[in-house]
Amino acid sequence: MPACLFVGPVSTFRLARFTIARVRARIIAHWPNRMQPEPCTYAGRLELPASELAGIARDIRCDVLTMNAHAGSGHTGGSLSAADFLTAILFHAAAIDPARPRWPDRDFWNVSNAHISPLIYSTMAERGYFPLRELLAFRRIDGSLQGHPCAHETPGIEVSAGSLGQGLSVAVGVALAAKLDNHPRRVFCCMGDGEQQEGAIWEAAMSAAHYRLDNITAVIDFNRMQIDGPVTEVIGIDPLADKWRAFGWRVFECDGHEMQAILDALAEADRVTGQPSVVLAHTVMGRGWPAIENDHTWHGKPPTVDQADEALRGLGTTYRQWLARLSG
Repeated sequence: MPACLFVGPVSTFRLARFTIARVRARIIAHWPNRMQPEPCTYAGRLELPASELAGIARDIRCDVLTMNAHAGSGHTGGSLSAADFLTAILFHAAAIDPARPRWPDRDFWNVSNAHISPLIYSTMAERGYFPLRELLAFRRIDGSLQGHPCAHETPGIEVSAGSLGQGLSVAVGVALAAKLDNHPRRVFCCMGDGEQQEGAIWEAAMSAAHYRLDNITAVIDFNRMQIDGPVTEVIGIDPLADKWRAFGWRVFECDGHEMQAILDALAEADRVTGQPSVVLAHTVMGRGWPAIENDHTWHGKPPTVDQADEALRGLGTTYRQWLARLSG
């Protein structure tokens, strides 16, 4: 039987994915201005103070809880634990221009553990890459904010991501290119601690040290939890700081929820010469919602509307109020 006539489980699945992709492309084409950036003059490196950043991180956590509950889907635990340091990168340390996502002189940032896309999108929306209302189209077929980021659909996403262990290799390539071009670009790469079990991470780490890429700063969300349980019970990664030092990196550690400590660590990393830097941000999975903190079962599930409302009340608002804010 000719292969083209065979329709089995695998080919049917591929056909379905292809059909969905075509439908999505046609739907999105009818809204050419949906993903336009918000009117924003905040280009370059903002260098906002810690007190202001803490408030932004709180808003981003509210975004995450609301959009996940609204979608009935999304990774909650890691999105909440990494909120503070991603806020520090996009609102303080990185030179970017949301109105011109491909600005040639921008710094490069990516999140390798990209399943925490609710955090990625919320931070980008708050920074002005696209309207806040787009967060309510998260994981919808007619939206541009899918479960794993796609560079072809979401302005500001540098590289499509989701396969763990790949982001640092991309960041190393960008950092090396900047060196070859004699460009002052800074490169930021965020990773998960469970992701450190991936061999590709350490190949990239060796390359960065070999080429003395002092223009790259990696940040690890060290919350000690992953989808299957505590990291120490899945595949232990300790002593993580010593391993990175052995691979030729300068290591900094900080409280990943203390904004000034994060800023200090990023500033120290920026001053390092002759070697790459990594910040181990000690965090708590689910930070901001006490009921789920340090509970690995919240790695990849969303709250219900009632649960989100409970969590949001702890952050000083309600689900209805925050939904209205996002709706514009």
